[in-house]
Amino acid sequence: MGLVQEFKEFALKGSVIDLAVGVVIGGAFSGIVKSLVDNIIMPPINLLTARSGVNFKEAALTIETESPKLDDAGKIIEGEGAEMLVQDYPILNYGPFTQTIFEFLLIALALFVAIKLINAARSRMEDEPEEEEVAKPSEDIQLLREIRDALQKS
Repeated sequence: MGLVQEFKEFALKGSVIDLAVGVVIGGAFSGIVKSLVDNIIMPPINLLTARSGVNFKEAALTIETESPKLDDAGKIIEGEGAEMLVQDYPILNYGPFTQTIFEFLLIALALFVAIKLINAARSRMEDEPEEEEVAKPSEDIQLLREIRDALQKS
């Protein structure tokens, strides 16, 4: 029963609950940033790279292969029209990997900017000068000042 009690204390600690909330919010924020990158940032970049003939999603190292033609049933066509098909076969799809790295860098940049803005706002809030109350001298000091002033008058 001691192990169950220890686990209960661990799981209900504030830091564990805060961590769980952070993970959930981080997952949601990750979805927002991924959507930003996928839907807003990458389409113009893909448009620019497509003009130069580069498409990240289809970039791959390919080899030329030959295969027989197949009919609609999936059987090899023999006899007339039975020539071999020459196709490029991708053996290393580096395009999606390159795009994923690029998206990661954009997400990291977006997080960096967001955290930098949050830290700047936090430091501004902490650096605001608070009105300091003029400290009243203690009763002893006030009494001594009154005595001093009385002695100076006499």
